[in-house]
Parts: sequence; C-alpha cells; structure tokens
Amino acid sequence: MFGKFSFKGGVHPSHCKDQTASLNIETLPAPEKVIIPLSQHIGAPAKIAVKRDDMVKIGQVLGEAGGFVSAPVHASVSGKVVSVGPFAHPLGKQVTAVEIENDGNDDTVEFTPLPTPWREAAPQEIVQKISAAGIVGMGGASFPTHVKLSPPSNKPIDTVIINGAECEPYLTADHRLMLEKTEEMLCGAMIIKKILGASKIWIGIEENKPDAIAVISEKIAQDKFKEISLAKLKAKYPQGGEKQLINAVTKRQVPSGGLPMDCGCVVQNIGTAYTIWDAVCNGKPLYQRVVTVTGSTIRKPANLLVRIGTPIKTLLEHCDIDYDSTQKVIMGGPMMGLAQSDFTAPVIKSTSGILGYKTLTTGVREYDCISCGNCVKACPIHLVPSYLAKYVQKGLYEDAMTWNILDCMECGSCAYACPSKINLVHYMKVGKFHAMGIKKEKEKK
Repeated sequence: MFGKFSFKGGVHPSHCKDQTASLNIETLPAPEKVIIPLSQHIGAPAKIAVKRDDMVKIGQVLGEAGGFVSAPVHASVSGKVVSVGPFAHPLGKQVTAVEIENDGNDDTVEFTPLPTPWREAAPQEIVQKISAAGIVGMGGASFPTHVKLSPPSNKPIDTVIINGAECEPYLTADHRLMLEKTEEMLCGAMIIKKILGASKIWIGIEENKPDAIAVISEKIAQDKFKEISLAKLKAKYPQGGEKQLINAVTKRQVPSGGLPMDCGCVVQNIGTAYTIWDAVCNGKPLYQRVVTVTGSTIRKPANLLVRIGTPIKTLLEHCDIDYDSTQKVIMGGPMMGLAQSDFTAPVIKSTSGILGYKTLTTGVREYDCISCGNCVKACPIHLVPSYLAKYVQKGLYEDAMTWNILDCMECGSCAYACPSKINLVHYMKVGKFHAMGIKKEKEKK
C-alpha cells in the first residue's frame, strides 16, 4: 500500500525530478586529466602509493587505506602521474590529490573477481574484497562500507535495508540504477545479507518512482530474489536518512548517539549495493559512478556515468550549462548539498549530483522566533531546533548538548519550515562544532 511506510516529521519540497527521471544513464568520455583526492570518505585519508612520473592503469591503487576507518583510492584513467599535491576539493578546502594525464588507452589492471561464488565464500573474504575495492557509502555519507559490514559480535544484524528513497529534489542517479541495473543491484543486496547473516532484506523506494517500484516488484517475484521485500515509502524529505528509513520500515528507533547496528539494522545505498556486486563478481574497484546533472541553467540535463576525478567543469560543459545566467552550482542535492566556487574540483565517490541554478537566494531578513512549532514538527529527529538555536546564540553549548544537539543530521527541514527565515541549520552546525569539542575534552579526562 502506497504511503504505508513513513516516519514522523519531515517536509515536502517539490521533487523537481522530471528533467532527468526518464533519461538513460550515458557514459561521459574520460577527461584529459583527472584529479583524484586521497580523502573521499569519512575517516583517515588514504596514504599515497604513487609518485610523479609513474605510469598507472585504470584500477591501480593510488592511495592505500590509512586505517580501519579509511578506504583506498584507485586510478580512473590510464596515463602518467603528473603531480601529487594540494588541489581543490568539493568540501571547499585544499587536499592532497593525484593528478593523472590521461593517455586515452584505457589500459586496466587485471580485475579479479572473488575466486569462489559469493554464496559459498566466507563473509570475511567478501568484506576484504569490498574493502580492497575502496567502496564507501555512495548516498552522500561516504562511510567506508567494509566498516559497516563488520559489526561487533555483540550487535547482531537481522535486517538489511537498501535505500532507494533518493528523497533529495532533482537527483535521479539511484532511480536510473534501479531501472537499468536492477538484477545487479539486487544481487548486491543479497551479498550484503550474506555477509551480515541477516534474516531480512528490504528495499525502500519512495512512491514518486512508480516505474522503479514496478520493475523491482516484478524481479523480487522471481524465486532467485525471494529473500527481498519492497517497502513503498511515502514521498517526503528526509525519507532517505538512515534513522528515518529504519523507523519507516521497521518501526525501530536508533538510540540517541547510537548507530543503526544498535537496533539490528544496516542501511546501504542503491549505488553502493550495485558497486558491491561489481567488486565481488567482476573484481572492479570503485573508480566511476552515476551523477545527475540538472537544474535551471543546464540546457542538456543528464544522468552520467563519470570517472572519479573528473572536474565539475567537464560535466557542466558536457551538459551545456548557461554560464551567463548561472548564479549557483551545488554538488549533491539542494537540501544538503554544498555550493561550489571552484569548478576544477573533482567528482568524488559520494557525488550524486551537480545542479546549476539561475536564481540566487539572497540574504533575507531574519525575523524573531514566533514559537509556532513548525521546526519541531518538521524535525525528523524530534529535536526542538528553536530552543537549540537560542542556546547556541547565547553560547550555552552544554545546555544544547543536554537537548541532544549532536543528534542533529543537518537535513535542513527546520529551516525550510521556519516562517521567520531563521537559519537554524547554521546554529545547529555551530552548536555541534562546539559540542564536539566539549565532548572530546571530557573524554580526555
């Protein structure tokens, strides 16, 4: 039944997906140069494994994992390493990256699939393959996937949820993967279930993607995919948040300060499931991904299969951006994405979309809080954003901590719903920054 699976809170921004929802994934030609950052994930940056003038092949390791919570990075083109140094990063800072001049040959290392069929392989053997492939969460969080797939023994996982909500407006990369790589993605979901020893797999899809729901419903009716169930989600934002998705599908609550594994669940993105299949069954590391390029100043919107390290500028110009009328470019979705000022910054593993906008939201006058409660109703974590903002304004960070400011996921629902135009997300970010500092100091004592 449509709309049966939902959560309390959230907002309803326009979907704005019509420009690209029906467009097949097309392959973007590899650029002349790629810039591949060593930091594309949560955790320690990768440790450099190549030097200037080295010749590399597609899939070759450029940087090895810098710790358990880290991931290796791989070459996305074949050619010559022309420099290793600081380059612009989508997060708005300079990070160490490897610049490769593409020789156009597309030479690859030998891709080696898992030596035994995944159904017969030991879970740890599969996890090692996923770790070596450099796979991270591709829905935006970029958490190393092998860590998620290695829960401690005292936290058994009984439920795997594959996140096909794609609730951010404009984005359709996951939608197209569900339509065009259905069996591969479903196989990836079953590999995840096998690793975790879970008893249940759900795929959650918002009701505004009826074609994806139809295709997957047909597939999971087949005997080989009988372990998978479909959750038709109510279309609202942030339905794709891990905690919201778990609550919508299972009615379980992730505890404050906890992780999905604390309630027996692991959530993986559609693109991550597909990439797991590609690594396990074809031996391919994560060196390319699907990116939606769209927005009011993009003349030829598209869903592109893009080599990691491709400059944003290459995607924008391939899709015929109107630079004269463009006021803002965002990497990711409009609710949680990041505005970009340097278009030489590259596509990274977590880049789901590039959006071009004609209009710029100018600074608006911020009015006093009228205590309407809209932010409280909208908050999917059930926080009280108006109170938290006041604590932060007064520097009362420990009080904000007692009101669970560290649970804020910065989804922007509170600011979207606020009639006084208070930039609540700003206060949440500032408050979390100071709260983390206080927490670390207490942990040292």
